[in-house]
Amino acid sequence: MERICCVIAYEGTEFFGYQKQPNKRTVQSVLEKALATIHKGQLIGVTASGRTDTNVHAQGQVIHFDTPLTIPETKWPQAINVHLPKDVRILAAKSTSKDFHARFSAKMKEYRYRVLAQPQEDVFKRRVTYHVPTPLNIKAIQAAAKYLEGTHDFTSFCAAKTEVQNKVRTVKSVKVWQEDNEIIFSVIGNGFLYNMVRIIVGTLLEVGAGKREAKELPFILAEKNRAMAGKTAPGHGLTLWSVSYDESAD
Repeated sequence: MERICCVIAYEGTEFFGYQKQPNKRTVQSVLEKALATIHKGQLIGVTASGRTDTNVHAQGQVIHFDTPLTIPETKWPQAINVHLPKDVRILAAKSTSKDFHARFSAKMKEYRYRVLAQPQEDVFKRRVTYHVPTPLNIKAIQAAAKYLEGTHDFTSFCAAKTEVQNKVRTVKSVKVWQEDNEIIFSVIGNGFLYNMVRIIVGTLLEVGAGKREAKELPFILAEKNRAMAGKTAPGHGLTLWSVSYDESAD
């Protein structure tokens, strides 16, 4: 058996998230269906670096699977893509060691969130950006974002229904910049709680809109109370941008 590691991209609008669910169209289910076709009906389980929710996209999700087939690694993307729907693609593939694990070997992940900051919604970007029609103070958002960097208990930035007990995570960087009429949020960390990035973005947007002050962020963290942070930003603006397996990588 050979272990294959792949980088994949998907547009999450028509998926009920990444993880396989009964009678639901998910990224994992279409990947495993494609692999079953290649393997003449044999079930080939796929493991990802992490789950993404309904409407959330990926530019650099990482998966691995074990296969008895001897296909050159450069041929795997084409072999799988011909059996996949148009909203998910294998971007790259390589043979890796049996010690590699898409989830447990990951060191850092980057998520990006796109906000369309203009009066009118863009019909061509409506599936991949969150439209905010009111003016936003970018400098205030950037100042607030700095408070979130480092190792903290992110209970205030985690969905209340999560069952995870340890909510301490290390956020390497939170960067915010503008590209034409879009505001891009980049969050890089060693792990993320349920809805953590979307709650961070929702809170920072409230700072940008003048509903909060940047200096409130340390207090919100210290309170360890979900009710203290802002609303959860919608899923369709979020993209899993990249997964790093080298701790020094940005």
